[in-house]
Amino acid sequence: MKILWSLFLVFSRVALFSWGGGPASMGLMQRESVGMGWVTTEEFADALAIGNALPGPIAPQVSAYIGYKMAGVWGAISAVSGTILPTTVLMLVMVVFFFGVKDSPIVTAMLKAVRPIIVGLLLWTTYVMAYSVFSVSKLGWGNGLAQNWDKVMIAIIAFALLTLTEINPVWLVVAGAIFGFVVYK
Repeated sequence: MKILWSLFLVFSRVALFSWGGGPASMGLMQRESVGMGWVTTEEFADALAIGNALPGPIAPQVSAYIGYKMAGVWGAISAVSGTILPTTVLMLVMVVFFFGVKDSPIVTAMLKAVRPIIVGLLLWTTYVMAYSVFSVSKLGWGNGLAQNWDKVMIAIIAFALLTLTEINPVWLVVAGAIFGFVVYK
């Protein structure tokens, strides 16, 4: 029972202190869940990959993965509840006051500083994930990148396709899964 409450509280904290939506919360979610010893960086990367392969919002999916790992179905329910319940209630309250504060100079000023922080959180999450995918633990970045040149190429191709075309990311994930099954099995 204590773990269920801990899962709810940690994911509530992540939800309440992550501005910018699900992807922006991944940095804080990673720091909290790895810091609690619930998952390793590699397991978090796996959860993120699985969550991105599924339709729907990423934060509840990743929290479900971690909650399930810690306490089965009830752990997943607790973690997902912590991820969505506090912010949903907060949003319902904010809707009542939204039109009175949306153009407030205070809110506008706060968002001018918070948005770049969200970019920083996303960059940090990308860095940590890239390190776990591309480095070979004791070899460091340079040798790890050389040994994982194929994964680097996959990332570059995915980035280029997403940047230069209007391809739906779902098709990249499906293609990546098929490629991984054929090449890495």
